[in-house]
Amino acid sequence: MNREKKAQEIAALRENFSKAKAVIFTDFTGLKVEEINELRKKLRTASVNYRVIKNTLAQRACEGTDLETVKDKITGPLGVAICYNDPVSAPRALNDFVKGKEKLKIRFGVVEGKAVDPKEIKAIAELPSKEVMLSTFLGGLKSPTRKLAGLLYQLVARFGYALEAVKSKKAQ
Repeated sequence: MNREKKAQEIAALRENFSKAKAVIFTDFTGLKVEEINELRKKLRTASVNYRVIKNTLAQRACEGTDLETVKDKITGPLGVAICYNDPVSAPRALNDFVKGKEKLKIRFGVVEGKAVDPKEIKAIAELPSKEVMLSTFLGGLKSPTRKLAGLLYQLVARFGYALEAVKSKKAQ
């Protein structure tokens, strides 16, 4: 690759890194080509790009982005999973793939600007989906209003029962 192509590649990577919500670095040593293609296919279904890039290009592309904190960790054979939409989709898809293939190792990453280690990536992957979390939250918000409505209904009903009792007592 000549100098001009490298500069273009670095600029493209820097742009990808700056737009990404999550970037996860993996060690793919020992994986066969078919397994890497299977990984790419699985990640593509989760809207995640997976690339193998040279370390020096990745280190230079990290400059000026959120990934600058992990720049020194970029060594050895690394694959990069880049996610632009949901920051949980990349860790979740990689975690699912790692369960079946012990050779792929998650090394480190950056999720929404914060450097994370493999344990944190696994914890992020095991979070419930956004929809489940939102429905749980909304259910929690709805509960107090239901209880208040039930309480007010009971007050009105008891008042009505009391009036009925007074009416029936006077009628006697």
